[in-house]
Amino acid sequence: MIINEAPPFKELSLNSYLFNDESLELYEDYITKTLVYIQKFLANRKFYKGDDIEEIKINKQKARLTDINSSNPIHKTLEELNELYIENAIAFHNPTYVAHLNCPITLPSIVAELIATTVNTAVETWDQSTSATFIEQEVIRWICNEFKFDDYSDGVFTSGGTQSNFMALLMARDHYAFEKFGINIKQNGWSDQVSKFRIFCSEKSHFSIKKNAALLGMGYDAVVPVKVDNRMCMDTEELVLAIEKTKQEGNIPIAVVATLGTTDYGSFDPIKTIGKIAKEQELWLHVDGAYGGCYVLTETHNHYFDGVEYADSITIDFHKTLFQPVSCSAFLARNRKHFQYVSYYADYLNPLEDKDSERPNLIEKSIQTTRRFDALKVWLTLKTLGTKTIASYLEEVHHLAKQVYNNMLSNPNFELAHVPELSTVVFRYKNSEADHEPTHDEVNLHIKNTLYKAGKASIASTKLNGNIYLKFTLLNPKNTINNLLNIVDMIEETGKLYQPKTEAL
Repeated sequence: MIINEAPPFKELSLNSYLFNDESLELYEDYITKTLVYIQKFLANRKFYKGDDIEEIKINKQKARLTDINSSNPIHKTLEELNELYIENAIAFHNPTYVAHLNCPITLPSIVAELIATTVNTAVETWDQSTSATFIEQEVIRWICNEFKFDDYSDGVFTSGGTQSNFMALLMARDHYAFEKFGINIKQNGWSDQVSKFRIFCSEKSHFSIKKNAALLGMGYDAVVPVKVDNRMCMDTEELVLAIEKTKQEGNIPIAVVATLGTTDYGSFDPIKTIGKIAKEQELWLHVDGAYGGCYVLTETHNHYFDGVEYADSITIDFHKTLFQPVSCSAFLARNRKHFQYVSYYADYLNPLEDKDSERPNLIEKSIQTTRRFDALKVWLTLKTLGTKTIASYLEEVHHLAKQVYNNMLSNPNFELAHVPELSTVVFRYKNSEADHEPTHDEVNLHIKNTLYKAGKASIASTKLNGNIYLKFTLLNPKNTINNLLNIVDMIEETGKLYQPKTEAL
């Protein structure tokens, strides 16, 4: 019996829109038509077309899925998408976007996204992933090496810093419970001792630490915030006091989280000192490097990482400071055995008897089951650009932050919250004719909202000591100091127009 090596696909009564070798021309046509709209998007000079509440209401209606019983030509649906989404999308590559941790992205990473999406590889098991498995493992090995983790370390790609931090707290909890009390939480569930577990982090650490403690059933109160110094870094003397106080209260310290690049201030906790305290107290040390972790590639910030090799786990977001499309994050563990706390063997997917070191199943390290091939973006970027280029981008945005800070220092209408250590500048507008905190809060919110709604500039806001501050988050190495100072001028002009000229109320 002779079997054709490549049997033809089933003939369909309608045009086939499924991707295969017979639809290649249609695929190319779709890509070509889509590029027209991408070009228009890139040609926009504003980060956002502007805010109009009536148009927002109209767009909400446009998004409704009506009349979808039959097919439509791609040019028609692309035009609808353009009017609804692309024309209203925020352009993170635009130099007037300085709000959040959204970076411009590298060209190789876009190519990788196209390949990964088109091939549609799922990386959870070897029989779905094959060589993609090796690419993820190699990227993990590379970043482990950058943090000076030895060959016994390992890691896995995640959806972002929140999921990575979740894995860290889960491992810290389960490992402490098993090592100190012989409790197998994964098998047997909760116990009275676990309700007393406490985790320490800077009061400026990411909100996901508390959120994840709650998701793990430990509650917000399981997280003990530690005061910071005038550089917005964890005060290590306060950490020691907090640990001792926790013990006196009858609770059990199990872990400390050090942040390398806080979200608001870009501050680096003193990892070496914190590491020594964690070791003395037998605590799990997690390093949240979601924002600042990639600065390990630079010469300017390398000293901040002294001692990071003693961390038990690390979070790093490539979609923040490696210029990758979202999402692209990784969780690293210094001891690969600790992945046992998240592993599970399903008969239909990765049965234990099929375990094969030559054909590994990455699901054994992952909370997620189905995962995209996000590691390809990093691999192709590194192979194409090299680490020196990436480092130069990071050093450039840090340099811009310092320049903005130094220029604003001499302006009496601005109050600066900190000296930038990374690429954020936190400040607030203060008209010298008014000295009233609620008024300052009102004017700063007005500035932020006015510039955003007009599509002139997108800046972020935060709170310090209960007061509202504005924030530049600089992740675009193609930005310029002149452009940034122009945004400062817009802030000042907008503030002066709003600020009352009478005495404080």
